[in-house]
Amino acid sequence: MPDPMAGLPPRFLRTPEAARYLGLSGRTLEKHRTYGTGPTYRKIGGRVVYALDDLKAWADLGAKTSTSDPGKGTVLPAKKHPALRPYAGQERR
Repeated sequence: MPDPMAGLPPRFLRTPEAARYLGLSGRTLEKHRTYGTGPTYRKIGGRVVYALDDLKAWADLGAKTSTSDPGKGTVLPAKKHPALRPYAGQERR
């Protein structure tokens, strides 16, 4: 049977769906958005949506094969990080 989703654009998930996909709470995903530590998101008509590919790419940054493996990158916790650049128009404190 042919895949009914074949040829359709990637599906976008709202915050609660995206959080369930990642195994996080919706509030944690909101904090990641605030601090700039989370996956790429889009605002469409005032709604926040996430592409499945962006969620997977962000989660894959934390992929490791052992405790000594530096991996591809780091998934930071949902809190302020001084190493991140400030939001546009804001100074660092």
